[in-house]
Amino acid sequence: MKIERLALPVAAIAIFASCSAPRKLRESEARNARLDSLYRANAARLQKCEEDAARAAASYKDKVQSMEEQQTQLKTNNSQMLDHLKELSVISNSQAESIKKSLDNIGAKDAYIKDLQSAIARKDSLNMQLVMNLKGAIGNMDDKDINIKVEKGVVYIDISDKLLFKSGSYEVADRAKEVLGKVAKVLINQPDIEFMVEGHTDNVPYRPNVLLDNWDLSVKRATSVVRILQNQYNIPPARMTAAGRSEFVPISSNDTPEGRAANRRTRIVILPQLDQFFKLLEKPAN
Repeated sequence: MKIERLALPVAAIAIFASCSAPRKLRESEARNARLDSLYRANAARLQKCEEDAARAAASYKDKVQSMEEQQTQLKTNNSQMLDHLKELSVISNSQAESIKKSLDNIGAKDAYIKDLQSAIARKDSLNMQLVMNLKGAIGNMDDKDINIKVEKGVVYIDISDKLLFKSGSYEVADRAKEVLGKVAKVLINQPDIEFMVEGHTDNVPYRPNVLLDNWDLSVKRATSVVRILQNQYNIPPARMTAAGRSEFVPISSNDTPEGRAANRRTRIVILPQLDQFFKLLEKPAN
C-alpha cells in the first residue's frame, strides 16, 4: 500500500511536467519568431538606408565629375579664343593677359562655389546620419509624442509635453528621463555638436503662482531639461542653450484641444556650425 501511495504523486508530477515542457517550448518558439521578425525588419531598413546613401554618393560624385569636365572644357575654350583673337590682331598681348586674369578669377570663384556645395553636402550627410542614430536610439515611439526632422539644414527633435511634464508644471516626469537619456546617448557621442533646448506652450494663460506667465513656464521647462542632460547624462553645459518661446511659435491651431496639445512641446535644435561656412566665405582672395 505504501508503494501505491507513493506512486500516485510521482505519476502526477510526471504528468504536470510533461504538460509544462511543450508549453514552455511553444512560448520560446513564439518569442524567437517575434525576435527573428523584428531582426529581419531592422535588417531590411538598414539595407535600404545603405542603398539610399550609396545612390546619393554616386549621384553627387557624378555631378562633381561633370562640373570638373565642364570647367576643363571652359578653360580650353577660353585659351583657344584668346589665341584666335591675338592672331587676328584684335587685341594686344597686354589686353589678352588682362582677359586671362579675369577668366582665371571666374575659375577661382567656380572652385569656391564647388567648395561651398561640397561643405553643404557634407553637412546634409552628417545631419541624416544624426537623424538615423536618434531614431535608432529612441526606437518605435509614437510619432505623436516625439518627432525628428530636418528643415533647411537644421535638425529638430520635438518632444510632446505629455511625455515630459504634467499640465502647468516644469518638473520632469520619470518616464521623460528615459527618453532624454536615449537622446543624450546620441548627442554625447557627437562632441562637436551644440544644441538649444526650447520650451513651447499653448495660448492658455498660465495661472500666476511661482511663475508669472507662459514665458516663465516655457523657460523653466527648457532649463529643467538642460539640467537633466547636464547632471544625469554628463553633457557639457557649454554645448547647450536653454530658451523659452512661450506660445508665440505654434505648429498647429490653438482652437482645438489636439492643436494645443501639439503646441505644448519641448524642442531640441541641433545648431549648425556656422563658423565653418564663415571660413569658406573668407577663403577667396579676390
